[in-house]
Amino acid sequence: MGTEGSEIPENANEHCPGPQSESAGKDDACAGCPNQEACATAPKGPDPDLVSIVERMATVKHKILVLSGKGGVGKSTFSAQLSFALAAMDFQVGLLDIDICGPSIPKMLGLEGQEIHQSNLGWSPVYVESNLGVMSIGFMLPHPDEAVIWRGPRKNGIIKQFLKDVYWGELDFLVVDAPPGTSDEHISIVQFLQATGIDGAIIVTTPQQVSLIDVRKEVSFCKKVGLPVLGVVENMSGLCQPLFEFKFLSVTESGEQKDMTQWVIEFMKEKAPEMLNLVAFSEVFDSSAGGGAKMCIDMGVTFLGKVPLDPQLCKAAEEGRSCFDDIKCRVSAPALKGIVEKLLSQLGVSTMENGA
Repeated sequence: MGTEGSEIPENANEHCPGPQSESAGKDDACAGCPNQEACATAPKGPDPDLVSIVERMATVKHKILVLSGKGGVGKSTFSAQLSFALAAMDFQVGLLDIDICGPSIPKMLGLEGQEIHQSNLGWSPVYVESNLGVMSIGFMLPHPDEAVIWRGPRKNGIIKQFLKDVYWGELDFLVVDAPPGTSDEHISIVQFLQATGIDGAIIVTTPQQVSLIDVRKEVSFCKKVGLPVLGVVENMSGLCQPLFEFKFLSVTESGEQKDMTQWVIEFMKEKAPEMLNLVAFSEVFDSSAGGGAKMCIDMGVTFLGKVPLDPQLCKAAEEGRSCFDDIKCRVSAPALKGIVEKLLSQLGVSTMENGA
């Protein structure tokens, strides 16, 4: 972080006074800097929008960022199901999607095709239930296939607008689903929310080293910007599925496949019916190095738990529904519930509060 709370550009001269300093662009240290003219002419002083953001966020008790070092680890799925779980506990919940280029939250909450409405209080979230509101750039695109090709400043502008213009009302939790990595969006959301009292970040990973290498960078980012790490969730921690849901094939040497599912099911029913009650597990990603749990020990952060790769959870996300509404997600829902309960305990929040 730079002087007076502003970020010093990476290409700035040594001893840069900071772009918000009164001497920005005029100090001797500014001579020859590529940013000299921009700094000299830029408005000085605190960002007036931060006052509006603090006022908006005053009605939000807990603010949680959901981050990941790498894309494709199930971060948005976790954000969606965390929000569903908290809402099912009768908390007032808001879910803010700041993944500007890949907004998947509208799909995962069953809100595709919805639009944002404005009132005299500001932008109104789109509601799944009366106690679960959602805001996403996805609601603002003219077509779902439309690409968002924005540079950093414009992304930062829409994030700021979400924070200062969306009227959430009284919230127990605001869950912020961020894009993967440590880019402009992450720096902006932390800077905008720090003055409002942000609880911290949950970091989502998968078990293999390819993902954990980047997650370590995410933990390092959090420490550098003063963002508490609430914990790490290891997602897709092995394929876990009831045996009767599997499809069984016989494969010839030439690669031809024949569906043997019906034969296998009938065979088990006749010879070993108790097998149909078993859940099969297979390690999809290599976790021989210890996975997320070992990384948490190494980096001194909390390990919140593992969520298996459950096809029924994937289906729930595709259909935009909660995995807690029925018994279909019988291997993933209990794991997610345990993580949510551990998180609430860590935050000192009782389920008896439910919005009180």
